[in-house]
Amino acid sequence: MSFTGTKLALFLGPRLLVILRDETVDIPFPGHWDFPGGGRENGETPQECTLRETYEEVGLALAPEELTYARCYPRPDGDSWFFAAHLSEATVADIRFGDEGQGWELMTPAAYIAHPLGIPRFKDRLQNYLQRSQSDGA
Repeated sequence: MSFTGTKLALFLGPRLLVILRDETVDIPFPGHWDFPGGGRENGETPQECTLRETYEEVGLALAPEELTYARCYPRPDGDSWFFAAHLSEATVADIRFGDEGQGWELMTPAAYIAHPLGIPRFKDRLQNYLQRSQSDGA
């Protein structure tokens, strides 16, 4: 399986957990709002990658079965995976922000999609997920 990384739309209650990326020129989309996730390490599966990255970035240890949605997005530089999970709003108390990014926030999906500093491809992936969830009756 060849992929480069993952992202997780992590809902805590009705809102998404988003991370404000650092303002460094050596990363894509500096200063933009991002989802937990990142690059693959040591032959990880997509699921293992997103669980590890989420723990490293926000201190939340999700169980594999808490990932309720997964979709592969082929890209010229390597496939990427987009996951979703829905946890209780009480989980906010368990967040322990890591050392990447400037901070975190909870944002409604509509606010993220409309935000000028939301990452465009992740806005699209979130919209795809929301449309599918609505059509599935979730």
